[in-house]
Amino acid sequence: MTTSPTDKTSRLALTQCPSSQIHILDGGLGRELERIGAPFRQPEWSALSLMEAPDLVAQVHQNFVDAGAQIITTNTYALVPFHIGQQQFTEKAFDLAEHAAKIAKTVANKNNAIAHNDKVVVAGCLPPAFGSYKPELFCAEKLASILLPLIEAQAPYIDFWLVETISSVEEAIAVTSLIKQHSSKPIWLSYSLSNRQDFSKPVTLRSNEPLSAILPTLDSIDAVLFNCSQPEEMEAAIAFTRNHNADIPIGVYANSFSEHVRVHDANEMLSTLREDVTPEKYLAYAQKWVAAGASIVGGCCGIGPAHIKALAQGLVHTLE
Repeated sequence: MTTSPTDKTSRLALTQCPSSQIHILDGGLGRELERIGAPFRQPEWSALSLMEAPDLVAQVHQNFVDAGAQIITTNTYALVPFHIGQQQFTEKAFDLAEHAAKIAKTVANKNNAIAHNDKVVVAGCLPPAFGSYKPELFCAEKLASILLPLIEAQAPYIDFWLVETISSVEEAIAVTSLIKQHSSKPIWLSYSLSNRQDFSKPVTLRSNEPLSAILPTLDSIDAVLFNCSQPEEMEAAIAFTRNHNADIPIGVYANSFSEHVRVHDANEMLSTLREDVTPEKYLAYAQKWVAAGASIVGGCCGIGPAHIKALAQGLVHTLE
């Protein structure tokens, strides 16, 4: 991977930031699309808005920027056969992913022109190819057929890759290898954690692998994150990772799902959200994450602009 040491995006992705320099990610695009009245249903999820109301996708990006997000993520999470079906994927995935990346880049460029600096950068989302929280469905042989169109379509417009909701080390290794074959841009890997009933037990991946299993994967990426898990899981994951790797940037973007009462599969229907994860409470969690070693903080499903505004106002951050 080659990047210029003077490039601002490279510094964002490759340099560990002290706790006084916190990078603010956006929040959950799908729930914000639903909140503002965009077309939104299962199984297409956030992809439906991209197909039918792309202006509202741009509006959601802008809502997060207005709240203080410095990093906006392309609306490509649902552009997989699991969500839009194999026929639509075969016919439209590349064009839809390209459109999503162009929308995000346009929003970033507009805001950067106003600010006269590179305040906003674009993360190219690479989603779980076979569905969220589904490590048992992962198939390395089929991975390229799903993710390669998303990589090729987004590459000209994004600043770095954000591989989201990784459930297993096998998945992490395979996706990282695929990206490096086709792109030299920085790679951020984001693992999803099991939601423990008993917090005295060790934190694990969705595959039930111990967190120690991710440590070898850190040598080939530019940042490691934890996402789409309950906020209570994150501090232990950050502390463990920082204890074993002093240099890699660590990020967190939790969800606000009521995981312990959910009885349906992920992506099967909309999960209920926790009323106790208010913007103020989320900021309190984030302050603990930063104290434990995180320098990238945002939100996943159910975390909206109000939460991101609380982070932006409550955490010291700069993109230097």
